[in-house]
Amino acid sequence: MKNIYFATVLISLASLQLHCSKDVFKRYEKRILGTWRIVDINKVGIGGNSSYLPFRDGTITFNEDRSLVYRPLSGEIYDGHWDIDKDWEDENERRTLLITAVDFAGQHVLTEEYEQMNFRSTDHFVGRITNGFEAYVTHFRR
Repeated sequence: MKNIYFATVLISLASLQLHCSKDVFKRYEKRILGTWRIVDINKVGIGGNSSYLPFRDGTITFNEDRSLVYRPLSGEIYDGHWDIDKDWEDENERRTLLITAVDFAGQHVLTEEYEQMNFRSTDHFVGRITNGFEAYVTHFRR
């Protein structure tokens, strides 16, 4: 009986090891590194328009030194910084993502604070913005 129990536990652990990404054990600051495409923005709530959002399309490359490069589909190149902050809300851990990017050629500044940031997988994370009765969920994919 002990052998069956031991074998079951061993097989379960091996299966878990094969199916789970080791990224779940990494800090968000390490998981976000690399280039991400903005693939979708979902609107939640009433009213509002996503056209005022500063990051609506294109790619963002997050670097280890917390610098970034944002390239919207319109072709400009923005340089900037990012930061992830962790806090607690009603005993739940919450991470926020702050992005600031500047197009020095056009003298244009973009900034956004995603109030809630969650990884859905190794290659997919979402950032949520709330403004009054409306909210926007931006999907980023590698």
